[in-house]
Amino acid sequence: MRKLSVSVAIVGAIGILVVGVLLMERPDDAAGPCVVMQRATMLPEIPEASGLAISRRHAGIIWSHNDSGHATELFALDAATGALRGRVRVPLVTRDWEAVAAGRCPAGHCLYIGDIGDNGLERRRIQIARVSEPAPGDAETSKPEVFSAAYADGRHNAEAMFVVGDDLFIVTRDRTGGLYRLAAPLRSGEELMLQRIGHLGLEAVTDAAASPDEASVVVRTGGAVFLYRTADVLRGGKVPHTLRIPIGRLREPQGEGVALDDKGTLYLASEGSLWNDSGRFIRLRCTLP
Repeated sequence: MRKLSVSVAIVGAIGILVVGVLLMERPDDAAGPCVVMQRATMLPEIPEASGLAISRRHAGIIWSHNDSGHATELFALDAATGALRGRVRVPLVTRDWEAVAAGRCPAGHCLYIGDIGDNGLERRRIQIARVSEPAPGDAETSKPEVFSAAYADGRHNAEAMFVVGDDLFIVTRDRTGGLYRLAAPLRSGEELMLQRIGHLGLEAVTDAAASPDEASVVVRTGGAVFLYRTADVLRGGKVPHTLRIPIGRLREPQGEGVALDDKGTLYLASEGSLWNDSGRFIRLRCTLP
C-alpha cells in the first residue's frame, strides 16, 4: 500500500512539473505595443522559413521561402492565417538564399531573391535575382534576371534585404548591422558594388523589409523588432530607430523573417524546432508611432 502511495505521489509530482513547464513555455499574447492576432501557424512545407515579403500584386498574400539546402521555391501564404495558398518554383540555382523582398522594377512589381548568406566569409560576390511577381497559382516564375554584386569594403554575411524606390539595401549580420545600398539601375552582366551608407547598431540581424508604402523599414533580430523611418535610413550614418518591440516572449524556436504592412500589422516567421520541424508564422496588430 505504501509503495502504491509513493508511486501515486511521484506521478502527481511529475504531472505538476509538466504543467508548470508548459505554463512557463506558453507564449505571451502581446509584445510591446503589439497584440497577437494569429498564433504560430505551422508551416510544414517551410521548415527553414527565412524571409517574408508582402505581395504588391495580390491582396492578402505574403511570400516566404526556405533557407539553403531546399528546392528553390516561393511559398504564397494567406496573410491572415498563414495557410499555404501556392507553391511556385524559381528556375534558379542558389548557394545560400536568405531573403526575399518585394519592390518596383521595370516590369512593374517584382520579387527580389537574396542569395546573400556567407557564414564563412568565403564569397567574393553575392547574387541577387529578380522575377516579376507571380500569382500564387503559378507553377513557375518567369526567367530571373540575375545580378552579381560585391561589397566595396570586403566580404560580409547577411540575411536581411529590402527595396525602397529603385534601390536595394542589405543589412549585414554581425555586431553592428551594417547598412549597404545597391543603387539603381541594376543591370545583369555588370560589376555591381554595394556601398556602405551607415549602420543600425544591431547584432545578428535576420531579416528586414520596407512597408508597401515605403514609409517605414522594419528590421528584426532573434529577440526584437525595430522600426525605422525610411527617410532616416536613406540618410545613412548611425540610423536611429523609432520603436523597439521585444518579441522574445513569443517563444519562436528560431526567429527569422519579418514584414510590416501599411496598417500596423506585423508578420513574423521562424524556423522549426527539434521537436517539430515545421516553420512558424505569427501575425500581430501593432499601435505604432
